Amino acid sequence: MAIIATSNGSKSYTPVEAGNYVARCYSMVHIGTRLENILGTEKELNKVRLSFELPTELKVFKEEDGEQPYLVSKEYTLSMHEKSTLRKDLESWRGKAFTEEEAKSFDITKLLGVPCMLNIIHKQSKSGNPYAVISAISTMPKGLTCDPQINPTFEFSVAEFDIQKFAMLPEFLQEAVKESKEYKALQQPNHMEVAGSHGNEEDDDTGLPF
Repeated sequence: MAIIATSNGSKSYTPVEAGNYVARCYSMVHIGTRLENILGTEKELNKVRLSFELPTELKVFKEEDGEQPYLVSKEYTLSMHEKSTLRKDLESWRGKAFTEEEAKSFDITKLLGVPCMLNIIHKQSKSGNPYAVISAISTMPKGLTCDPQINPTFEFSVAEFDIQKFAMLPEFLQEAVKESKEYKALQQPNHMEVAGSHGNEEDDDTGLPF
């Protein structure tokens, strides 16, 4: 399936330390088109959320699961405009700029399974709790490798709605999807809902597939 272009943790949750980390994109959730207030003006923005695991940073979050990697996410407007944050981060990730022809229709599912370097900083929530934020994404330095992926690859798109995958999303993401124009269209009486599953090919770490 092509997609063309913060978790509510407990107060005791401690985010990964700020710094630079080897990471891998393991999850992509296409939230859909929602109204957002930008500097006092409401705009319709098509949103996608990329999630990364840090395979070198392990911790026991739940005893029954054993050690698991820290996870960090970043939400983007699904736009390859020359000034968009998504395009800026992807160009830094792959180490070269997009041509205008490439940017016209870029399938961001190519990012799944691809390693990168993340710069993590801390910000403070309104309740005073620190949380991790991805401040920059860059290509892997030569000679540095990323450990094999730990979490299963996950891909969800509201445009090709899969009820089983939707049920796997955390509640706050389900609510965000429900607010999208695409989800609301699914609720129309004359709409026939079709659920399907889509596989993903494994990417070779020796070269970026985008």
